[in-house]
Amino acid sequence: MTVTTNRLVIGATALMVTAVTVTGAGMHLSKSQAFFRESPKELIDEVWQIIDRTYVDATFNQVDWRAVRTEYLNRTYANQKAAYDAIREMLGKLDDPYTRFMDPDEFRNMQVDTSGELTGVGIQLAQDEKTKKLVVVSPIEDTPAAQAGLLPKDIIIKIDDKSTEGMDVNQAVNLIRGRVGTEVVLTVQRGDQQLVFPLKRARIEIHPVRYSLRQGPEGKIGYIRLVQFSSLAPKEMREAIEELERQQVDGYILDLRSNPGGLLQASVSIARLWLKEGEIVSTVSRVGSTDHQRANNSQLTNKPLVVLVNGGSASASEILSGALQDNDRAVLVGTKTFGKGLVQSVRPLGDGSGLAVTIAKYFTPDGNDINKAGIKPDIEVELTEAQIEALSRDGGAKIGTLDDPQFVRALEVLNQKIAATRGNRVESRLP
Repeated sequence: MTVTTNRLVIGATALMVTAVTVTGAGMHLSKSQAFFRESPKELIDEVWQIIDRTYVDATFNQVDWRAVRTEYLNRTYANQKAAYDAIREMLGKLDDPYTRFMDPDEFRNMQVDTSGELTGVGIQLAQDEKTKKLVVVSPIEDTPAAQAGLLPKDIIIKIDDKSTEGMDVNQAVNLIRGRVGTEVVLTVQRGDQQLVFPLKRARIEIHPVRYSLRQGPEGKIGYIRLVQFSSLAPKEMREAIEELERQQVDGYILDLRSNPGGLLQASVSIARLWLKEGEIVSTVSRVGSTDHQRANNSQLTNKPLVVLVNGGSASASEILSGALQDNDRAVLVGTKTFGKGLVQSVRPLGDGSGLAVTIAKYFTPDGNDINKAGIKPDIEVELTEAQIEALSRDGGAKIGTLDDPQFVRALEVLNQKIAATRGNRVESRLP
């Protein structure tokens, strides 16, 4: 089965922060799907076989994977739901939150996420690996969640009247999403407080790139905010850079804060717009096979660049920021990133469901494994809880303004870089 690398995904809206590649055929109901519905053991064995062939750890995290197959195929399953529950239980033995089963609805949701349009309240969720609690990675700007005041690191403890204890991200997504105009109530834990947010669901079309022209003391600044690596992101990033170049900016601030990821190929394509040459990312499978993605001389600008990152900058954001940092193309400002360095392959199964499997690790150009460690910025600027709350008010209207301390520091750094570049140009003209 051929891996289609244009479907590599690193994190998605209201899904776990993750990296995947979609493989296999389309999603239309077929005779094989009907067969799997009638033979749930076939579906269980299909999942087992995919894990057996492709899982990143050949020891299966010290699990006797062959004994697992015997255990689950010796059971009797009354219906499809029982098989789904068994698959989730079986995958749980790997103790890998990123290897997960998606029923047909959940699989369709994942595909919608990466297309750039969804129906819901506009939050990205992750499951804390230690506590298993559902944590808000970030609310999407100008969505019901952002407007209501949900914040990164909020812990969702109830959806309507249902406790999230023991609930995985996919189950939470299914409860949070629904018809446009209907209401869902999220109860969150924020420090010592319990807060209740009644949210009206909306159709959310995510334009991943927003940009504007700013005036700094050293000249014109192009500010670009990238909120998700969806299929639209490379095209919109190209358009943003080209338009700002036409306006003759002197330097750029690229804001990746609270960007949970998206399509891996989108991160590679965007890195190529900033880099003329050099490695972008490498991935290593369990058999040691390494795939290298490199710049291809398609850089649109070489002007000074500062990148903003924080703890919500995950996976695809880390690939892009790591590539720019390791190639000395940009200065990183902010706080340490999320730390997600695993790649998943997402495959459609015989009944229309899907499976995400961790198949590889990825490394920055300098060979750094950032999984759980994250990327440390060159210049660290911490925000207080009060500052984070202030920036999140009014749908994030103050993000990227002079009321944003991290942006202000990035602006200072960029102006220094612009001044240094001009100084170098002056010196080069001296006899």
